Amino acid sequence: MTRFLLAVALLVAAASPAHAAAPRWVGTWAAAPSSAVPGTDNGYPNFSIRNIVHVSAGGKEIRVRLSNAYGRTPVLFGQVTVARAAGPDTPTAVPGTMRTLTFGGARSITAPPGADVVSDGVALTVPADSDLLVSVFTPEPGGPVTHHQLTRQNSYFTRDGNHVADESAAPYRERTINWHYVSGVDVRSSTLQGSVVALGDSITDGANATWGANLRWPDQLADRVNKRLGVLNSGISGNRLLLDGGSAGPNALARLNRDVLTQTGVRSVIVFEGINDIQQTPHETDPAKIIAALRQIAQRSHDRGLRVVGATITPFKGWNSYTDELEAVRQAVNSFIRTSTDFDAVADFDQVVRDPADPQRIRPAYDEGDHLHPGDQGFEAMAKAVDLAVL
Repeated sequence: MTRFLLAVALLVAAASPAHAAAPRWVGTWAAAPSSAVPGTDNGYPNFSIRNIVHVSAGGKEIRVRLSNAYGRTPVLFGQVTVARAAGPDTPTAVPGTMRTLTFGGARSITAPPGADVVSDGVALTVPADSDLLVSVFTPEPGGPVTHHQLTRQNSYFTRDGNHVADESAAPYRERTINWHYVSGVDVRSSTLQGSVVALGDSITDGANATWGANLRWPDQLADRVNKRLGVLNSGISGNRLLLDGGSAGPNALARLNRDVLTQTGVRSVIVFEGINDIQQTPHETDPAKIIAALRQIAQRSHDRGLRVVGATITPFKGWNSYTDELEAVRQAVNSFIRTSTDFDAVADFDQVVRDPADPQRIRPAYDEGDHLHPGDQGFEAMAKAVDLAVL
């Protein structure tokens, strides 16, 4: 009988949920801080800002990261809340979903200049592919204000005190097209395998994507991974590999640690940078310098145990700075990306986006008119060019 009971106990233990994967934090949304809001040396005293963010993966517990990356003084976050949005492009919360976040158990926290802060977790069921409201009350002066400039969607705010716990949209009468302070959202899950970070410039940031539709190529990649991975967008419009760019943020090597390597649950990175080094003034005409930067990103990412996908640079013939000399630089860099052993895989964005009749141009069906940034259909083709098995 003793042996029988022991055998039964072992069978029960083998089938027990205790052997399932333990829940862990995984990034589901991110926005790389791009710069300080001009003219905000005094911060946003007495403001409530309701940021609308679109998560990729879901979970039953949530936490938020706030950034004072560009602040020169401390900023007090007097109260921070999170809720599910009642619909697209609305600051109205789903009734009963409003949660006040804490930081080490406290309802408020002061972020020093240059620092990020992460909230405690709070129970909230978050569906994949859904909108959240991350609302921040800043009662005191403290600036300049850190923000992400290119969002392709609306958020809302009020200058009239603390309304972050309001489910109603009524106080939020002013609109903004930036995300302020919020730089990341994590979910706790036992089913997600981790997160993938898209490191890029305006094409990754979603320039020319349909407003408010969440059709940037990382969004469409998130649709493909079928809720197995969080997808984090670390694109900054105008960003370069080698030079800082004012509102375009620090160069990609300088921001790699903050925007990629320390992201929650990250297991892979897609590197899609270089066109701005080529087409912006001052033009980088030596492909070896761009290649050296890409190699550094790959090496540093591999050192953290990440898989690295190199993405080829898409065409720009017709853009105002295009020349044959600059095109030769793009081709040289792309040749390196396609053949290099520095990457674990290649996403050939150039191949899927270019016009077969004129390969230096974007395919007409993908070109929204500026000849540099694809639109929704081009972003779909790019998302489909990523081999999910390597992520």
